[in-house]
Amino acid sequence: MEDWQQRTRLLLGEEKMERLRQAHVLVVGVGGVGAYAAEMLCRAGVGRLTLVDADTVQPTNLNRQLPALHSTLGQAKTEVLAARFRDINPDVQLTVRTIFLEEEQVSSLLEAEEYDFVVDAIDTLAPKCRLIAEALRRRIRIVCSMGAGAKSDITQVRFADIWDTYHCGLSKAVRKRLQKMGIRHKVPVVFSTEQANPEALLRTEDERNKKSTCGTVSYMPAVFGCYLAEYVIKRL
Repeated sequence: MEDWQQRTRLLLGEEKMERLRQAHVLVVGVGGVGAYAAEMLCRAGVGRLTLVDADTVQPTNLNRQLPALHSTLGQAKTEVLAARFRDINPDVQLTVRTIFLEEEQVSSLLEAEEYDFVVDAIDTLAPKCRLIAEALRRRIRIVCSMGAGAKSDITQVRFADIWDTYHCGLSKAVRKRLQKMGIRHKVPVVFSTEQANPEALLRTEDERNKKSTCGTVSYMPAVFGCYLAEYVIKRL
């Protein structure tokens, strides 16, 4: 088979490619943002990935989520992505955990394997903040996604320390909770400086741990995911 990594090797060189092959990245949340981050890591040649998410593909995912097709409706997102990633790189080592990560499960997840990097694409506050806290405590490198919903201008997507973010409701909630946990360490995040559209909000009663959902457009979560992947790849 023709060397599928030839173009990446031309850019990065063999030594950096080997670092990627030896790396193990944990991606928690493989919906709109996390799935794109995970695929970019896979296509870049990261040798081992652990994917964590309990969700199945739903019709409302079709407008923006990588695993969402009419043919995959009802299937676990982790399993859809695992099959896809093996089709991209047959040598990739995959661990799939089709679970909703509860706050009290974070420690055991981080103790189960040795990770070189954690990608946090969780949209539920308690496990998100616990994951950040435990990664910091264990000195595992982490990068986090903040809110991509109700926004549409990709030119306003940024890297920042969580403490320097603004115009982002999720960032504000994370900062507040981390402060209550006694954490004031630097946390690298991807966020948007754009003001959220207040009309792009829908109250929900049937989604676990979510009181509302935001309107989204196809490209925005993908951009966030690519930012996350770039951050990880360059540091590996």
